[in-house]
Amino acid sequence: MVNSAKPPASAGAELQKQREYASLVRHINGLRPMKYCIRTFGCQMNENDSERLAGMLREMGYNEANAGDKCDIIVFNTCCVRENAELKVFGHLGALKKEKRDNPDMVIAVCGCMMQQENAVRQIKEKYGHVDIVFGTHNLHTFPELLYRAVSTGERTYDVWDIPGHVAEGVPIERKDRIKAWVTVMYGCNNFCSYCIVPYVRGRERSRNPETVIEEISSLGSRGIREVTLLGQNVNSYGRDIGYEKGFAGLLREVDKIEGIERIRFMTSHPKDLSDELIQAMADCPGVCEHLHLPIQSGSTRILREMNRNYTREHYMDLILKLRAKVPGISITTDIIAGFPGETEEDFEETLDLLERIRFDFAFTFIYSKRAGTPAAEKEGQVPAETVKDRFDRLVRVQNRISRQINDRLLGQEVEVLVEGTSSSNKRMYTGRTRTNKVVNFRGDESMVGKLVNVRVDNVQTWSLGGSVV
Repeated sequence: MVNSAKPPASAGAELQKQREYASLVRHINGLRPMKYCIRTFGCQMNENDSERLAGMLREMGYNEANAGDKCDIIVFNTCCVRENAELKVFGHLGALKKEKRDNPDMVIAVCGCMMQQENAVRQIKEKYGHVDIVFGTHNLHTFPELLYRAVSTGERTYDVWDIPGHVAEGVPIERKDRIKAWVTVMYGCNNFCSYCIVPYVRGRERSRNPETVIEEISSLGSRGIREVTLLGQNVNSYGRDIGYEKGFAGLLREVDKIEGIERIRFMTSHPKDLSDELIQAMADCPGVCEHLHLPIQSGSTRILREMNRNYTREHYMDLILKLRAKVPGISITTDIIAGFPGETEEDFEETLDLLERIRFDFAFTFIYSKRAGTPAAEKEGQVPAETVKDRFDRLVRVQNRISRQINDRLLGQEVEVLVEGTSSSNKRMYTGRTRTNKVVNFRGDESMVGKLVNVRVDNVQTWSLGGSVV
């Protein structure tokens, strides 16, 4: 079933309705200890959505499963930005067929960006009959209602809205991290980059009310959260759709006033909307970290035009000069795509030249992924796979050298680190990040977690630093 979203009479009425469904699910489950597992694919927005799914499940009487526990419900929160993410989802779903046969009461739900594509939903209907619930990004908040339908009737439930309704506020959220938090400030995207599926699956830009955002972050600060990251597909255009004249720069200044929040980050920024006001706010606000993720995607103005990015190579480089003049010591990271349709060797050489000129601290590098439904998928001049692979490898080699050279300059310096916990690769070491978003590993103890400590950099690697607490 596919619905067109129609906002309810009031957001409050919708929230109350979902709470009632949550109560009904909890009643059906009774006193049994119910376990859930959420598997998240994709970006920070998906991670934040999964925290909301976890919050709703907690309200319905479920607890998160530990490794080895049998799950009563498994939720796949999907991504469709790249083909590999979709293939992983189908692979995981296929592997669950036997488990579903052995445990027919287990509920399997699939949601997220991938479900906003008719072909993906059709494939699940035809090939994955053991999936119980399918819903999309626009009606995430209706999960209690959908789960109630599934557990009360035993029937497969498909409910994917093809247009978004209102921004759903007040959805319960279960945050795993007690030090840092994601806070979504807007949903959707209006840019329609020719390679990108996001506007088709996330909808148009919809900003949250600034007062609601401030209230949420204030609550986080009072509960001991030290760092927040403001999220949106393009945070730089925040507020335009709701007439918020202060824009994202104004929101950033308001967040900087909140007690308890030591560090503020944000992503993602689109270069065409990076204003002088926002750069000045970054310089003025002591809580805003000296780090900006600013995707360039290509160093060729011709390819940028084909990508519908609406800026030139020269404009981007001017932005970098402004940022470094206003925010001394800022680290700048980026995204780059190798092998976009029509990319020539000359275009690619311009990208390598841009890396050498700007010297990014880090770059997320991607091989172009053809997405059905996007203009780029139909373009002539698709680059042969072997050529793309060669360009990608060269891109990575150049950026790795630059990242290491930049990190080498930190040897012997003291850096401020927000301690996050033990390292995932070595439980005897503790780890955290600098204000410039560098990962630092060092010997410490549990009392340091959640605190800001000074660490002297004793050794350097391409993607991380090692040091000693001063």
